[in-house]
Amino acid sequence: MSLDPQGAAPEDLSHAGSVTDKAIEYMMEQGISPISIASALLGGALGLMARTMEDPAIARVLRSALVSVESGELQEMRQQGAEPPRAG
Repeated sequence: MSLDPQGAAPEDLSHAGSVTDKAIEYMMEQGISPISIASALLGGALGLMARTMEDPAIARVLRSALVSVESGELQEMRQQGAEPPRAG
C-alpha cells in the first residue's frame, strides 16, 4: 500500500471505495435503512482504525471528515446529486 504522487491516499483507495459502494448497494437492496448501513460502516471503520492506527492518526481522519461537513462540502454534493468523497 503506497501513497499516490501527492502523498494523499493509498493507491488502492479507489478499489476499496468500489467494494464499499457495492456493499452499500447490496444492503440498500436488502431493505436495510441508510442510518443502519452508515452506523455499521462507521463502526467497522472505527474498529479497523483502532486496530491499525495510532490515536493521533485516527483523530486526523476524523477531523478531516468533520471539516468536510462543516465547510458545506457534503451539502453541496447532495445538491448536485454527486457521491460524497471517500475518507482518506
